[in-house]
Amino acid sequence: MLSYIIQRIIRAIPQMLLISVLAFIIIQLPPGDIVTKRIQNLQASGVTVDERQAELLKKQYGLDRPMVPRYLLWISNIITKFDFGYSYTFEKPVSQVIMERMGYTFAIALFAHIFTWSVAIPIGIYVAVRQYSITDYIVTFITFIGLAVPGFFLALIIMYVALTQFGIRAGGLFSQEYMVQDWSWGKFLNLLSNMWLPVVLLGIGGVAGTIRTMRAMMLDELRKQYVTVARAKGLSEFQVIVRYPVRLAINPILSSVMWLLPWLFSGGSLVEIVLNLPTANPALLASLRQQDMYMAGAYILVVGILTAVSAIFSDILLAVSDPRIRFGSVEGA
Repeated sequence: MLSYIIQRIIRAIPQMLLISVLAFIIIQLPPGDIVTKRIQNLQASGVTVDERQAELLKKQYGLDRPMVPRYLLWISNIITKFDFGYSYTFEKPVSQVIMERMGYTFAIALFAHIFTWSVAIPIGIYVAVRQYSITDYIVTFITFIGLAVPGFFLALIIMYVALTQFGIRAGGLFSQEYMVQDWSWGKFLNLLSNMWLPVVLLGIGGVAGTIRTMRAMMLDELRKQYVTVARAKGLSEFQVIVRYPVRLAINPILSSVMWLLPWLFSGGSLVEIVLNLPTANPALLASLRQQDMYMAGAYILVVGILTAVSAIFSDILLAVSDPRIRFGSVEGA
């Protein structure tokens, strides 16, 4: 098992380096830069910026250097100092912006995944065991609707109904009176009371797909010979289902764990923006609008790194669940 983990980590190192290169190239592709954007904003407010001042701004942002030295300086500062640069959109270091929003994003993503798994896995198992029953048909119909309706559309509907029918402004993570207050027990409870909406909206999008996946995998496992043998041994139906087919059918669900960490920054973008949440994606949108390359580049890099790290965790989790995976990997190596 240890050798399998070491192999996965070693294979991930060049992937992460390649991700950093691609992230830096991507943020250089759009025409213009943050200096041009700042000059346009200054001119729009009536401030005149001459060519000398523009050159000083480019030097301040490091845009007077070729791309390769800029990349080497950027990645070396990240590795050695955890310095992602300075965000002029938020007027603070990029790492500080990321850390401020990571807690909220992590909590929403974690609870949304827990909601998805706790609802979808039992339903998927049940409808697979009761194939072609009326429950199976009803769940299949509902899951198709769930796959078709985007989360941000549901968010808009809920916000409209809450405002017009109940006079409640749905959105954000805190009530108006708690937004600028320091942390307290009351503010924490207010956070929990407002968090359920984004958790459900983000989680419900994954429920439909997870049910379909679990049902399909369970049906495939239930037809195999080892299930018949287990029943012939006199085991109860519950023991047969839980001890054998579920353990193998759940592998694709376990592999989806790899999306939890990337979802800290990239999941449910439109829902978070519609609900006006203080999470990562609205900050990314603001930085892209202002062509804040250090902020945008940091988010792209972090999402890519988290995807690679999550893939390692997912593979290890699958190897623990199914020994065939790690043995096959070691033999292939």
